[in-house]
Amino acid sequence: MMYNFESIWDDTIQKTPKYNKLNKDINTYVCIIGGGITGISTGYMLHKNNVDFVLLEKNKVCNNTTKFSTAKITSQHGLIYSDIAKKYGLKYAKLYLEANNEAISNIKEIVQKENIDCDFTEQDSYIFTQKMQYKENINNEAQILAKLGFNGFEVLNSTELPINTSYAIKFKNQAKFNPKKYTLSLANLIKDKMYEDSNVINIEKNGKSYIVHTPKYKVYCKKIVIATHFPIKDIPGFHFIKMYQETSNVVAIDIKDNTFNGMYINAETPTISLRSMIYKDHNILLVGGNEFKTGDLIQENKYSFLEKLAYQMYPDCKIIKRWNTQDCMTLDKIPYIGNFSKFYPNVYVATGFNKWGMTTSNVAANIIKDKILENKNKYEKVFNATRLHPIRNSKELYYNMNQTIQSEIINKLKIKKDTIDNIPINTGKIIKENNIAIGVYKDEKGNIYKVHPYCSHLKCLLTFNSQDKTWDCPCHGSRFDIYGYIINNPANEDIKTYF
Repeated sequence: MMYNFESIWDDTIQKTPKYNKLNKDINTYVCIIGGGITGISTGYMLHKNNVDFVLLEKNKVCNNTTKFSTAKITSQHGLIYSDIAKKYGLKYAKLYLEANNEAISNIKEIVQKENIDCDFTEQDSYIFTQKMQYKENINNEAQILAKLGFNGFEVLNSTELPINTSYAIKFKNQAKFNPKKYTLSLANLIKDKMYEDSNVINIEKNGKSYIVHTPKYKVYCKKIVIATHFPIKDIPGFHFIKMYQETSNVVAIDIKDNTFNGMYINAETPTISLRSMIYKDHNILLVGGNEFKTGDLIQENKYSFLEKLAYQMYPDCKIIKRWNTQDCMTLDKIPYIGNFSKFYPNVYVATGFNKWGMTTSNVAANIIKDKILENKNKYEKVFNATRLHPIRNSKELYYNMNQTIQSEIINKLKIKKDTIDNIPINTGKIIKENNIAIGVYKDEKGNIYKVHPYCSHLKCLLTFNSQDKTWDCPCHGSRFDIYGYIINNPANEDIKTYF
């Protein structure tokens, strides 16, 4: 199977709009980099406040992380509140909860105000477990929520799921929607400010202003918003040290119009995420999870776990589509939103959404909008993008640094001489040929694809992902197809090929 660039949301859009390519130098107040839900939501809010801006998207608008989401709009981000309270105290946990609950209301208001047809539906959200040892974890979460004064939750002994569940916690009045319909509808409201196929290759300080460079043209601006999933600029933000990327898999199944109420995710690992959606006028089910750190050596088919679960719940179901998505995971499980660095004043970043980007995109857009307007936002300190707490997160930080050292130094020394003839069909491997490291993939017909197996970001040695037939970076999560083209950042250049 080659890498699948489509999700079920693509099938719900009859015609994706096209936007202009940057074809001249522009002077503006704010330059937004990134045309996903976060960048477009920020642009929408600036537009509503009469702020002059432009938005630059490297490829096509809403064609990466946003469209691969399962699109739950919720403040229930796993059993996170007990974790935040333990690390930072109840005050921060309460602000995190309020910020996300406010975001749900904001999105609902935008949908209604702009008359957006995006299948927005209010629905309860659940964290469940099939293992009784996780009951204590759920009870701890409930105790923290009670201390926060939140009355929108309930602890249950069972759920409506067609599999055994021994315990659950419910958040009332959450929501779901079609992320592509929503984001493209917002984009249509700011279309005169948007530019596709306009890759940003550099950000240059220019006194108290900035110059944003694309291959041919420049944007001169006072302020910048980096909304590129993984920040395109490494230093001095150093977010590549403070985050890693995780890949989650999704299977869309036809369940013959059977369904259940609510959106679900489990407390244990591997993750199981469940939500229904309308597809061709009837309900289908999205089964997601079984995640892995991007760049880990993947030999098995990760979808098979999810498909087995789907058939367990609905023996007569039919698999419609499979895809996966990457998420930036922060060390303390709180997103980075706000100032990029004290050395780059008026440059803002939004990243590290930890798989909850639909809600967090609105949180981020509001915080950054307020910073641009120089308004106080009570939530900005919780999401402070310049924070680094290695003592609190020493295990995760050590893992990040160890992976980088392994891929940048040690694994490069382990590459063995070999011949392409020894590589099995439908397999990828890094070998040395004439003392040059080459990444080789041999497809099911014996066709050979060769790449320079070093990430164009920070030159980490890539690994071959046998499930998706991609070259993945274990350091920071960049991905490339067998032709060397970028699939995911932070890399900003393709890798060299040998044909």
